[in-house]
Amino acid sequence: MSMIFTEANYENSVIELFRNELGYEYAYGPNIERDFHSPLYEEVLEESLYRLNRGLPSDAIQDAMFKLKNFENGELVQKNAVFMDYLQNGIPVRFFVKGEERSSIVYLVDYKNPDNNSFIVANQWTFIENSNKRPDVILFLNGLPVVLVELKSPSREETDASEAYRQLRNYMQEIPSMFIYNAICVMSDQLTSKAGTITSGEDRFMEWKTKDGSYENTQYAQFDTFFEGMFEKKRLLDIIKNFICFSNEGINSFKILAGYHQYFAVRKAIVSTQKATVTDGKGGVFWHTQGSGKSLSMVFYAHLLQEALDSPTIVVLTDRNDLDDQLYGQFAKCKDFLRQEPVHAESREHLRIWLAGRQANGIIFTTMQKFEESFDELSDRRNIVVMADEAHRGQYGLAEKIKITKNEDGEEVAKRVVGTARIIRNSLPNATYIGFTGTPISSADRSTREVFGNYIDIYDMTQAVEDGATRPVYYESRVIKLNLDEDTLKLMDAEYDVMAANADAEVIEKSKRQLGQMEAILGNDQTINSLVCDILDHYENNRENLLTGKAMIVAYSRPIAMKIYKKILELRPAWTEKVGVVMTSGNNDPEEWREIIGNKQHKDELAKKFKDNNSPMKIAIVVDMWLTGFDVPSLATMYVYKPMAGHNLMQAIARVNRVFKDKEGGLVVDYVGIASALKQAMNDYTTRDKKNYGDTDVAKVAYPKFLEKLSVCRDLFYGYDYSMFKTGSDLERAKTISGAVNFIIARNKEEEKTSFIKESLMLHQALSLCSSLVDEEMRFEAAFFESVRVLVGRLMNAGTGKKISLPEINARINQLLKQSIKSDGVINLFSDVKEEFSLFDPKFLEEISKMKEKNLAVELLKKLIAEQVHIYKRTNVVKSEKFSELIHEAMNRYLNGMLTNEQVIEELLNLAKQIAAAQKEGEQLGLTADELAFYDALTKPQAIKDFYENEELIAITKELAETLRKNKTIDWQKRESARAKMRMLIKKLLKKHKYPPEGMEDAVQTVMTQCELWTDNNDMEEEKVINFRDKSISYTESNYSSKMVAESAATYKTKKVDDFEEK
Repeated sequence: MSMIFTEANYENSVIELFRNELGYEYAYGPNIERDFHSPLYEEVLEESLYRLNRGLPSDAIQDAMFKLKNFENGELVQKNAVFMDYLQNGIPVRFFVKGEERSSIVYLVDYKNPDNNSFIVANQWTFIENSNKRPDVILFLNGLPVVLVELKSPSREETDASEAYRQLRNYMQEIPSMFIYNAICVMSDQLTSKAGTITSGEDRFMEWKTKDGSYENTQYAQFDTFFEGMFEKKRLLDIIKNFICFSNEGINSFKILAGYHQYFAVRKAIVSTQKATVTDGKGGVFWHTQGSGKSLSMVFYAHLLQEALDSPTIVVLTDRNDLDDQLYGQFAKCKDFLRQEPVHAESREHLRIWLAGRQANGIIFTTMQKFEESFDELSDRRNIVVMADEAHRGQYGLAEKIKITKNEDGEEVAKRVVGTARIIRNSLPNATYIGFTGTPISSADRSTREVFGNYIDIYDMTQAVEDGATRPVYYESRVIKLNLDEDTLKLMDAEYDVMAANADAEVIEKSKRQLGQMEAILGNDQTINSLVCDILDHYENNRENLLTGKAMIVAYSRPIAMKIYKKILELRPAWTEKVGVVMTSGNNDPEEWREIIGNKQHKDELAKKFKDNNSPMKIAIVVDMWLTGFDVPSLATMYVYKPMAGHNLMQAIARVNRVFKDKEGGLVVDYVGIASALKQAMNDYTTRDKKNYGDTDVAKVAYPKFLEKLSVCRDLFYGYDYSMFKTGSDLERAKTISGAVNFIIARNKEEEKTSFIKESLMLHQALSLCSSLVDEEMRFEAAFFESVRVLVGRLMNAGTGKKISLPEINARINQLLKQSIKSDGVINLFSDVKEEFSLFDPKFLEEISKMKEKNLAVELLKKLIAEQVHIYKRTNVVKSEKFSELIHEAMNRYLNGMLTNEQVIEELLNLAKQIAAAQKEGEQLGLTADELAFYDALTKPQAIKDFYENEELIAITKELAETLRKNKTIDWQKRESARAKMRMLIKKLLKKHKYPPEGMEDAVQTVMTQCELWTDNNDMEEEKVINFRDKSISYTESNYSSKMVAESAATYKTKKVDDFEEK
C-alpha cells in the first residue's frame, strides 16, 4: 500500500472534516442524476426556495429560478455582482394573485436561522461548458455552488498552492458559469490554505488563521483552522452576507473578501459600539497597521452597523480634505453594498441641515475644520455614530485654554481656545465615537482616549507582515552624500524636537521663523544638485528595474519640490513623461509653476498614471499630498528630503509597504536624518514590532544577510570557476551559467543543490533591498547565482506535465541580468540546441548527446521523457507501464553509480527513440492514438499474436473503440452500475471474437484497465494529447477543445495492411 499522502487522500480528509466537524451533508457527484450543463444542484435549490419562502406562490419561486438561470449578457464579474446581490439581499420578483400584479422578494438564504439552510459538500462534480471539468470540492448552500475548493497534493514537491491558483484561473476560462454563483475561491495544499474571490490576484489570496479571533499561534495555521474558521455554518453565512463586497473602480470592479483580521475586528467594533450607545459613547479605537485594509474595514463596519443599531446616521470625520476625498471615494465605490450613497458636507450649516432632515440612515463625510466654524449644537440625536479616521492628530483636545494675545490696538486680551475634540463633543453631545487608525496612539496623548476610549483591536506590523497583508519597510541613510555642515544638522535636530513636542500653533510659528533658515539651506542650489545627482545614481543603478520602477521623492517645501523637478529635467531632459510634481497650488505661485502643478483634474490624471503599472510615469515628487491614504502597491522606493516625525512619518513611509507580486519590502532612502525620529515613532508600537522593525537600516539588516548568503553560495560552488561570467562575452557567460547548473545538479550533490536553491533565493531577496551598498564585483556574483537558481528551478520543479521551454528560459535569464547588472547583451543558454526541446526531433536528440554538460543533458532528457510518460499515463496503460519502468530502472542504476553519465544518456536517448517510434506504430497499422492503446492492451501478452491474424486484432480494436464511444455516458466510470454495464459489453464483444485464448484469462484484465482509463480520461481531461507531428502546438496545452484524439481530426494516416506477415 502506498505510504504517500496523495491529493485524493487530502480531498477525503477535507470532506471528512466538513462532514464530521462542521455537520455538512455529503454528495458524491457521480451518484446524482442531474443536468451536467448546469452548475446548480437544482433539486436542492428548488426545494430550498419553497422552504425559505413559504408564503409566496409557485409563480414567484419560478420567477426567482428563472432570474437565477438567466443573467443579462456581460462580463463574468458583472454577472457575479448581480448574483451576490441576490444572495445577500434576495431576488425581487413579480407575480399575479387573482389577476392583480404583486411584487415581493424571494430569499435564497435564511441568515437568521443557519439550520434552516442546506449545506452540502460535494466532490467529483462534473460540469460541462467550454470543456469538461471536475473541480475538487464544491460547497453548495441551498443548492448554489458558492465555494469552490482546489486542492493540490501535499506530498508532491512540484505542485503547490500556486498551481491550484493557476487551475482556478483556468476553470474561469473553461467553466465560467460555475463562477457566476461563486462567493469564495479556496486553494490549499494542506501546508498553505488561502481564500480569495474571482478577481483576486494570487498575492491577494489570504490565510484564515484563527477559529475564534485570537491572534495567538498564527504563524503556521493548520488547514483545519482555516476550514473550521471560515466554514462553520453560522460564520460562513455571516461572511457571505456582511464581509464580501464589490469596489467599483471605473471600468473595473473588484470583489473583496474580508481578511480574518478585518472580520474579527469589525465584529468586536460592533459589540463595542452597541455597548457605547447605552453608556458613555466611547466606541473605542481600531488600530490596524497601515496598508492592511483599514478603509475597507470601515466600509464593512458601516454596513454592519445599519442592522446592529437599527439604521443609525453615520458621520465620517477626517482631518484633511484630501483624506476626506480618498475615504469618501472608497465608500462611494462600495455604495451598492452599503445600500446608500455617501454624501459630502459642504459646510457646517450643510451638515446641520442634513442631520436635522432625517431621523435615521445616511452616511455623511466631513472634516475637522467644518466643526471648528462654530460651537453650537448640531444634533442631539442618540443614533449618530461618528467614525473618525486617523483619530489621533494633534488637534484633538478636550481642554479649554485661555490665551493672552494682543488686539489690533496692541492691548492684551484673554481669548478662549477650545480643543477640536471638545467642539465635536459639544456639537454632537449624544453621539457614539469610534476611532480608526493605522498608527498607534501616543502614550502621551490622553485626549484621544478621552474621546474614544481604549483599543478595540490591534493588528500590528508583525502580524500584518506575517500574514502577507503588508510588506516590511527598510531604511537606508544617505545623509552623508549631501555633505551638510554641523550647523545644518543641528538645525534639523531642532526641527525634529519641535515636531516631537506636538507644540501648539504659536510655538510652531515662532520656531518656523527660526527655522526659516532651513528652507534656505535645504534649498541651496549646490545641495539640491548633490541631492538630485545622488537620487538619480541610486535610482538608475538600484531601483529603476525593480518591479515597475515607481519611486516617490518627498520634498521639504513647494519651492524645493520645484527645484528638484527642474534639476532632474535639466540632467535627464528626456524624462518629461517619467517625472511629475504633485502639490497644492497657492494664489501667489509664479506663472511657470501653474503649468507644472495644474488643476485638480491634472492631479487626478497624474494619480491615475502613477497607479498604472504600465504608464511611463515612474517618479512622483510630493510635499504633503499623496503621503496618506494614497495606494500604489508596486511603489517600492521613497526618497525623503523632509524632516518628519511621529505618525506623519509612519503614515508617509507606509506608502511603500503594500503587497505586490514578489516585492521583498519597501525602501526608504533618507537624506535628512530621520533615523532617530523613526525609532521614536516606533515607541508606541507593540513589543514585537519594536523588536522586529525597531531598526530596519539595510546596512544593519539586509547587507549582513547578503554577505552571509553570498559566502554560503560561494562555498557551494567551491571548485567551479565562474570568473568568465563577469569578464566574458555573452556566449562565454551563457556557458558559465549552464556549466554551473551542470556542476550543482551532479548526482552526488543532492544536498548541496537543495541548499543552494534556498540560500540563493535569500541572497536575491537581500540584494533587492541593499544593492546600493554592494560593490560591482559582488553584484555580478549575485546575478550569476540568481541565473543559476532560476535555471535549476526550471529544470527540477517545472511540475509533471508542464513543458520546459527554451525561449522562456532565455527570456527569463536575460530579463534578470538586465535588472541586476544592466546587461544589454542577449544570452542564449543551450547554444548548441538549435530548436525548441522536443523528444520527437532527431536533430535535437543528437545535439543533446553532444552536450558537454552531461548532468544537464541527463536532467533535460529525464524531464522530457517524464512529460511524455505522464501523457501516456492518461491514455495508454501498456506503454505507460513499459516506459515508466524503463526510465526508473535507468535512473536508479545511474543514481546508484552503476551507470556513468555517458551511459545513462545513451539509455535515455534510446528510450526517447523508442517513444518516438511508438508514436508511429499507429500510423503503420492505420489506427488512431486511442485505437493503438486498445491494440497494445489486446496484444500485451507476447503469445497472443500466435493465435490471431493481425487483421483480426485490428478489427477487434476498431470494434472495441466504436462500442465504447457509442455507449459512453457521463461519469459512468464512477458509477458502479454503469461500470458493470461497460464490463459486460467488453466481455461480450471479446467473447464473440473468442478472445482471449485458453489459459490467458489475465489478458482480459489489461483490456479492462485500458477501457477504464479511456473512459476516465476521455472528454474529461485538462490535458489533451494532440497530434505530435504538428510542431506548432505543444502537447500539453490546456486550452484545447474538449475532444480527445479519437474524435478529433488529429488521426494518423491510414495504411492498408494486407500483406502483414507474422515474424
